[in-house]
Amino acid sequence: MNAPLRAFDVEAIRAQFPILRTLVHGKVPLHYLDNAATAQVPDAVLDAMRAHDELRRANVKRGVHALAEAATDAYAAARTKVAQYVNAREDREVIFTSGTTGAINLVAHAFGATLKAGDEIVLSGLEHHSNLVPWQLLRERTGVKLRFLGVTEDGRIDTGDLDELVSERCKLIAVTHVSNVTGAITDVAAVVRAARTVGARVMLDGAQRASHGPVDVQGLGIDFYALSSHKMFGPSGVGALWGRAEVLAALPPFLGGGEMIRTVTLEKSTWADIPARFEAGTPPITQAVGMGAAVDWLAQVDTAAAAAHTGHLAARVLDGLRAIGGANKRVRVIGPQTMERRYPVIAFAVDGAHPHDICQILDSHGVALRGGHHCAQPFHESRGLAGTTRASLALYNNAADVDAFLSGLDDALTKLT
Repeated sequence: MNAPLRAFDVEAIRAQFPILRTLVHGKVPLHYLDNAATAQVPDAVLDAMRAHDELRRANVKRGVHALAEAATDAYAAARTKVAQYVNAREDREVIFTSGTTGAINLVAHAFGATLKAGDEIVLSGLEHHSNLVPWQLLRERTGVKLRFLGVTEDGRIDTGDLDELVSERCKLIAVTHVSNVTGAITDVAAVVRAARTVGARVMLDGAQRASHGPVDVQGLGIDFYALSSHKMFGPSGVGALWGRAEVLAALPPFLGGGEMIRTVTLEKSTWADIPARFEAGTPPITQAVGMGAAVDWLAQVDTAAAAAHTGHLAARVLDGLRAIGGANKRVRVIGPQTMERRYPVIAFAVDGAHPHDICQILDSHGVALRGGHHCAQPFHESRGLAGTTRASLALYNNAADVDAFLSGLDDALTKLT
């Protein structure tokens, strides 16, 4: 385990991420600006996962031999760490899933099973497909109605639509906490007020928020929160759903199989208590241990100082995009134009240039970006865009990364004129 990071030091942080020493194509330094898709993993997480598989690899929950008990303890400890990170009231409110997508699908099936035709779910036009497609599938199964909050010109969910869209038939409002395209922070308080007025539940897609420091689900006043390990410096293949204990306990299971049952006969089964009810089969044990280690690692970081650091870098990106765009505004930022009430996820469109071409040219400079509709196709189409290019920053990014990005983009625009 590395020593605690008592003050924010980007170079000390970078030293803990071995992949950042990579030479792209064997010749240029890596400038990784695709953190909204997947963040990188520090030594502390890699070490924790390796140690688990070297010393404690076994299945969990029912084994009575020493390795099984050690694995079970490690898995339970990971749940405790995630529960503390999101400020859950109880560990059992945290369910390990395959990621944010798995967590949202769990809610769509389990909570969705309590709904009937004519019930309403309110989403927004800014959602990732993972918080859209599961609800469309639920609509096909049950006949629920989907209603959509609009998106403001600067890429925020328009909470001014709440009074019009949230009726007595509304059972759930499910929206992103932070947009994976525009970086905008949702006005959660307004969403919760509208939901409580009609007795509806609230779920947040926290995939883009969780890597930026602890989340207070109790303070937010919500009912469900979904997050992914791989976006918060942990392994892929694991994430979590937090839900209020009383809400989860009233829901039927989503998947059936081992470990989620109390009793089984050939005629019927009864369900285990939460969280086991929603964790059928062998869980992602090593990955959960890695997610717990990532939470431990994040707890060492001065998140306020890290936010100031990434905010400063992102402001430089925004200024640079405006300067490169010139008077003809060939480059347009899609979303808030400043760092007020947003995170460092910056999507932009370039007139006459395809995002994939931009990303390919930037790759030759060692800069890793993302191009496309970022699993938010409806939002892009609403803006008349086939896609955008996205730069997303994490706490290990530095000024050299921004310089390489702006220099590479200038080169790309010259070549794509």
